[in-house]
Amino acid sequence: MTRDRGTFMAMVGLFWIAEGDVYVGSKPSGLAPGVRLTPEGVTGLGHQQAGLWLWDDVRSLTVEDVPVKSLKRQVGVVVDLALSVGLGGGDEAPTMTVCVGMPDEEIELTAYVAAASGYSQKEYDLSRALLSRLTEGAATLLTTLDAMAAWGRAHEGGTPRRDERERLLSEWAGENATRA
Repeated sequence: MTRDRGTFMAMVGLFWIAEGDVYVGSKPSGLAPGVRLTPEGVTGLGHQQAGLWLWDDVRSLTVEDVPVKSLKRQVGVVVDLALSVGLGGGDEAPTMTVCVGMPDEEIELTAYVAAASGYSQKEYDLSRALLSRLTEGAATLLTTLDAMAAWGRAHEGGTPRRDERERLLSEWAGENATRA
């Protein structure tokens, strides 16, 4: 099967990278909610949350309601899937909340979770560190987003394996200064 380069996407931690575009959670379509990270700022996408919050004003960037993998959670996902398929219902995808800390308020944006069974604890922790890094200043922000976007434009192999995702997240979060 060949991929249309215009629709290629890969999940790395909490991030969905589509060519050079970086999203927190999965990339939305239509009026579905989503959050895109651009060199200008944090962009809320979808019905009732469209907007742009400039990086100069963003004081913090955090996530809430993120499903982290556990045996109990994995069993629950299988049971939920079996029930929804068997009973013909349950097309609600799980969401997480992206919190954009501004000088005078906190904006809460909704994004769909890209990993149906949840994220590993390590990927979650590295993703949170990466989100924090994006608020450290313009030079760090632009370098980090550029590295993520460049990887997305160059990568054609689908979502990488867990160890590669963790390595990328560590690199982008600045925890691996020896890799470029």
